[in-house]
Amino acid sequence: MESCASVLVRNFKRWGVNHIFGIPGKAVSPLIFATDKHDIEFVLSKHESGAGFEATGYSMMNQKIGVALGTSGPGGTNLLTAAGQAKSSNIPLLIITGHPGLKDTGKALGQDSSIFGTDLAEMFKPVTKFSARVERGDMLKIYLQHALEKALTGVKGPVHLSIAFDIMLEEIEPFDLDLPESNEMVSPHIDEVVELLNSAKRPLLFLGKGVHSSKAYEEVRLLAEHWNIPVITTPGGKGTFISNHTLSLGAFGLGGTQEASDYLKQGVDQLIVIGTKLSDMSVAGLSKEMYPKSIIHFDYDPTFMGKTLNVPTTPVLGDIRSNLQAILKDVSPTEHNEFIKPKQLNQVENNSAEERMTAETTLKVVRNSLPDDAIIFGDDGSHTFFGIKYFDIYTPGTFFFDDVFGAMGHAIGYSIGAKLAAPDKTIVCLAGDGCMFMHGTEISTALNYQSPVLFIVLNNGRLDMVEKGMRKMIGKSIGAVFETPLDVAAFAESMGLQSFKCFNPNDLQIALHQALQTIADTNKPVVVEVIVDGEEIPPTMGRQ
Repeated sequence: MESCASVLVRNFKRWGVNHIFGIPGKAVSPLIFATDKHDIEFVLSKHESGAGFEATGYSMMNQKIGVALGTSGPGGTNLLTAAGQAKSSNIPLLIITGHPGLKDTGKALGQDSSIFGTDLAEMFKPVTKFSARVERGDMLKIYLQHALEKALTGVKGPVHLSIAFDIMLEEIEPFDLDLPESNEMVSPHIDEVVELLNSAKRPLLFLGKGVHSSKAYEEVRLLAEHWNIPVITTPGGKGTFISNHTLSLGAFGLGGTQEASDYLKQGVDQLIVIGTKLSDMSVAGLSKEMYPKSIIHFDYDPTFMGKTLNVPTTPVLGDIRSNLQAILKDVSPTEHNEFIKPKQLNQVENNSAEERMTAETTLKVVRNSLPDDAIIFGDDGSHTFFGIKYFDIYTPGTFFFDDVFGAMGHAIGYSIGAKLAAPDKTIVCLAGDGCMFMHGTEISTALNYQSPVLFIVLNNGRLDMVEKGMRKMIGKSIGAVFETPLDVAAFAESMGLQSFKCFNPNDLQIALHQALQTIADTNKPVVVEVIVDGEEIPPTMGRQ
């Protein structure tokens, strides 16, 4: 016989999960004790939301699942935001929360997480794919199996189990569970899609973050090259297609390029939408005159198909990669090099001493300074929309941004967890000062657990997207400028991290070089703060 907590943690280890993230509390302490027994590192985060973000980034890089713990009551409610973020990003995440004791349920309890208090099992249902309360030890295996199936098959996402302190200690028969393998569904419309592609005169590919979720980078490249189809990406689809490809037109929507808009204005007969809901951020600037004649829409979830653009739509349901492979089964690989343009360094000029550097210049210097395969996690704010517009992609799958839920500070945690799961990769977090105010203390977690992320923080003393949006609407902003701006470099140094403060492109180029060298030499994270112009208009003003 073995305790439920020990059985759970032994299975985590079996799945290749070597780190779990959270904040201790009595209700989850048996799980934490078990991590020590089974040689799993418990990562002490600074806030449960940060723990959830870190576990999600860990899941993205280990290609399995991440685990986050929260104690009963507020420990659980603090994880709700992380669950919502993981759900919007379609990333598998197992959240476990505690409860003081099932045998005392119905009595007055501190941090009660049952139906008599903060009912965590119910609260997590809207932001997860599965949420349940494990009320007996013999229920653990079947509930965990259900949770894993929901998290890892079909549309992937977070799941939640609420397990009381006494249930975690209960002795049960040990069991081993394997992570489920998804049986991918292939659409019956494949032949019809091939005919539509063959007959299209002016097609266009529109790639969303579903391409990231399915890892269909090679398939979308072959699709574009075989049918000679230009490519645009949504904000969340940034990083799914390289920038120096002859068929790349860059991004559309917020942060979009003029080339993408111009192509749509000249008319599209067949828009091939892959892995996007076509949210308001993705279609910002798309007037009815630019609508395509018809759409082929690849996605797992049919909920939003045909709702954003009222044009004839052919749905292609199921796993994106599997459906594309079925379409490409008779297609011979092309000579990829024929489609690649030479990379060019961005030309930038130094600003004068009395001027602040622009975010556009910042992103161009960052691109010049980072290796081609550096993986960028963009946090929510103007800084990442500048990245969507100006940061070129040379390796697919190296830029991640959520354009749906949009929790500020999430990329700080994502990058920390990602680096722990993939220590050999260069991991970069692109954040703003508002994001750092929200979850910046997690950089201490990066230092304490040897997660050497390069944090690049654009600081203009305001919540820039909101501030500029208010100005556009009413001519002024209210409550969006920090009366006392954050000194990011000093903030980082207060927690023991090396930091740089940059005011011009030369400063930034030197700082990035030194930061990357420091990370390589010391295995410690570094923060690079960039003071940027607060009056610069971000590429987000097209949203209605």
